Amino acid sequence: MPALIADLDLPLDTELHALTEEAASELARFDAEVGQIAAPFEAVLLRAESAASSEIEHLSSGAREIALAELGVQASENAQLIVGNVRAMQAALALSEAIDGSAILEMHRALLEHSSPDIVGHWRDQQVWIGSSSLWPHTAQFVPPHHDRVPALMDDLVAFANRVDLPVLAQTAIAHAQFETIHPFPDGNGRVGRSLIQAMLRGGELTRNVVVPVSAGLLRDTGRYFDALSAYRSGDVTPIIHSLAYASFAAVQNGRILVADLETVQAEWRGSIRARQDSAAHRLVGILLRQPVIGAAAAAAQLGVSTVNAQVAIDRLVDAGVLTQITDGRRNRIWLAKDVVRVLDEFAARAKRRR
Repeated sequence: MPALIADLDLPLDTELHALTEEAASELARFDAEVGQIAAPFEAVLLRAESAASSEIEHLSSGAREIALAELGVQASENAQLIVGNVRAMQAALALSEAIDGSAILEMHRALLEHSSPDIVGHWRDQQVWIGSSSLWPHTAQFVPPHHDRVPALMDDLVAFANRVDLPVLAQTAIAHAQFETIHPFPDGNGRVGRSLIQAMLRGGELTRNVVVPVSAGLLRDTGRYFDALSAYRSGDVTPIIHSLAYASFAAVQNGRILVADLETVQAEWRGSIRARQDSAAHRLVGILLRQPVIGAAAAAAQLGVSTVNAQVAIDRLVDAGVLTQITDGRRNRIWLAKDVVRVLDEFAARAKRRR
């Protein structure tokens, strides 16, 4: 029986208030820094956040497999689920100006419409629980409220999430914890709940340009994160606010390394390409930062040129050592920007490195 929070009073002590303000400033500063860079880092950070959020649910995949799944090429099931999480994050950002029940249902639909279409479009209509046997909840770690209570609880959550009188980071942390406590879906609650974090950060204008990979920060200490959710359910809101604040610091630190590494890769590529600066080959470089696996048809569509000219651009990048063919034969060939994949996998490894 979660408490209603629409009118929750949120007195933060001096230390916690200072912590949340510092974390909020770091998020906004990073967002502004990256927003001024010409390279397409929004898509890169969105994918990094989606992969980290999925990793918290033990859904792991390398950057290469994720890129293949995004391209529509056969990839692992986990990679396809992570691409679903990318779509959920995109929906969260698109709907951030009006977070309501429909918006949250749309995030869930974007996440699972391809893998579990029968459970999207509505709140759960069955009892669920976390841990224990799949047959009964008697020794479960957590039993969410009965499904009959979910609609009213979600209405209350939405009312809280749309308040404008609260510090955004603390409000976001509590809304996320309340969402996970309500557990409104049979599956996908963790990933949708972290998409809600991104929607509220964008709606509260802490981020305007990019997704700051907060889930990568949470991933550094999942024990602390899960303990904070448990403490929230016992009535203590402080740990989850602490958890999100510290995750924000870690996300910014890791995100800055990722952006710097990709800028280095881009500079090295451009120095090795033998073509005019306005050529299709140089324009393809920017595309590869956000889409490191590509075929001629996809390159042609992105560049707005014929497939023949796209192939010329690809061949020049192969000669420069930027692209490597990863398929056999001459038909439906696929190329990989191995430097981007390496940098993304290094970001993921740092995120999983426990403090």
